[in-house]
Amino acid sequence: MLATWKVSLVPCFPSSRYRSGFCCRADALQSHETGGQDNKENKKKKVVIVGSGWAGLGAAHHLCNQGFDVTVLEGSPDDVGIRGYWYPYQNIFSLVNELGIKPFTNWTTSAQYSEEGLEVEFPIFNDLPQLPTPLGTLLYTKFARLPLVDRLTSLPLAAAVIDFDNTDTAWRKYDSITARELFKQFGFSERLHRDVFGPLLQVGLFAPAEQCSAAATLGVLYYILAHQKDFDLVWCRGTVKEKIFEPWIDFIRTKGFDILEDRKVTDLIFNEETGCITEIVCGMESYNADAVIFAVGISRLQELIKNSAVLCTREEFLKVLNLAGIDVVTVKLCLDRKVKIPNAINACSGFDYSSGWTFFDLNIIHDEHKDDSVTVLQADFYHSNELLPLKDDDIVAKVMSYLSKCIKEFEDAVVTDKKIGRFPQSLTHFYPGSYKYMMRGSTSFPNLFMAGDWIINRHGSWSQEKSYVTGLEAANRVVDYLEEGSFAKIIPVEEDEPHIQALRSLNRNFNQFRSQVPLSNFFLQ
Repeated sequence: MLATWKVSLVPCFPSSRYRSGFCCRADALQSHETGGQDNKENKKKKVVIVGSGWAGLGAAHHLCNQGFDVTVLEGSPDDVGIRGYWYPYQNIFSLVNELGIKPFTNWTTSAQYSEEGLEVEFPIFNDLPQLPTPLGTLLYTKFARLPLVDRLTSLPLAAAVIDFDNTDTAWRKYDSITARELFKQFGFSERLHRDVFGPLLQVGLFAPAEQCSAAATLGVLYYILAHQKDFDLVWCRGTVKEKIFEPWIDFIRTKGFDILEDRKVTDLIFNEETGCITEIVCGMESYNADAVIFAVGISRLQELIKNSAVLCTREEFLKVLNLAGIDVVTVKLCLDRKVKIPNAINACSGFDYSSGWTFFDLNIIHDEHKDDSVTVLQADFYHSNELLPLKDDDIVAKVMSYLSKCIKEFEDAVVTDKKIGRFPQSLTHFYPGSYKYMMRGSTSFPNLFMAGDWIINRHGSWSQEKSYVTGLEAANRVVDYLEEGSFAKIIPVEEDEPHIQALRSLNRNFNQFRSQVPLSNFFLQ
C-alpha cells in the first residue's frame, strides 16, 4: 500500500505506537506487505529478520523451508573474528552438505609464535591415535620452548573445567572473575600463561586474559578441548561471503525469500494491546511482521536501542547498553617474493600487551592465490584499539616488523600491495561480569526473538557455530509462537567422554551436599 508522503510531527506518546524522537502518522510510511502479490492469496505468516550473518541466514533458511514469508533486512556482517571452523561445528558442516558446496580446506596444522619465535605447533589430532581428554592434547602438541614442568601446571585447571557445566549457575559463579585470576588460582606457571594460554585467549576471546570472563574462558576451552579431535580446524577457501553466504542466499531465494541488504532498521512499531511488534521501520518505509528476529551484533543492537523509544521501554534491552564490542584490524599483504611459512595458520602474542593477532598464508588457504608466484598473507589484529587510528603505511610497517620476528625471511620482503580493514566494536567482548547483561533467545515482546554468538543458550557451541545454532533456535521459537511448520533439527555437542561424565556427576553430588551445609551461602563465592 503506497501512502501519502507527508510527514506530520505529533507528540511522541501515542496510545498504541511508540516512535523515537518524533512520531510519523501511519500515512507517512510506505508499508510493504512482505512477500509480494501472492501473499494475499496464500496468507503466509510474515517474518522479518534483521541481520544476514550466520544467525540471520540460519533462521531464514529454516523458516523459508517451512513456508513462511521471510524478509531479511541489513547486509551481512564483515568477515572478521575467528576464521577457522573447529571439528565440533557439526551444524555448519551439515548445512554446507545440504547446500552442495565445498567451501572448506582439509584439516590443517597450525602454530603459535611469541616475540622469541616459534612456541607451539599443533598437529592434526584426527590423524593420531585417540586418547582420553586431555592426554592427547598434552602429548601430541609440540612445545618448542615450554618445559614439561610448566605444561604440567595446566592440569589442576581440569577441576574448574569439570565444575563448569554451561548452566546458569556455572556462568554466574565464574563470570565475575578474570581468566588471569582463574589461571593464578589453579596454579599456572608464568610461562604457561604468557606463552600459551594467554595468546590462545587473545585470539579466541579477542582480549587479554585480565579482560576476559573466566566463565567464557572455560566455555571456549572445553568446547575445543573436550575431545582430542575437537581442536582440529578447517578454513574457508576464500571469503565467507563468496564461498558460503552468496550460494546460501541463492539457495534460499529459490524458496521465495527476500533479502534487502541496503535497508537499515531505524525503529519498530509496537501494538500496545497485543504487546507485539507489528512493523519494522527503515527510514520512511515499514515492513509488516507477525514475528521478528534480531540477529545482529552488540554494537548494532545498541545503536537500535538508543534510537528506539520502543526498545528503551524494556529493561532487558537497556541492560545491553552495558555490553561492549572489540575493535578488529585486518591487513592483507602481497609481497615481492615467496616466503616459506611452515604452517598456514598462526597465532601470535607478546609483541604488545593489548592485542592478539593471527596471520594466514593465503597461498595455501585461498583458491585464488594458490598459483601466485609471490606470498599473499593476511594478519588479523584483535582488541586493536591502538592500531585503529594509525595510517595504512604505519600499520603495514608494524605488521612487517612483527612478522619478521616470527619468521626471519620476512625481513627482506617488500610489500607491493596492501588492503587494510578497520572494524570498530565488531566482535563480542566477554568481559568479567558481562553475563548478567546478555540476552536470552526470547524477549518480553512475545513475537520478538534474538540470535547471535552473544545470546545466552545451553547448546555449548561457540563463535560461528553458536551464531548459526541460535539462528535455528530463533526459527524454532517462531515456529512455536506462530504454531506453523516443523522445528529445525539441531545437532547437539558431542557427549562428554565417560571419565569426564563420571567426574562431573561426582562434582554435582558434592556441590549438592555442600549447599546443604549450614552457612554454605554466607561467604562470598
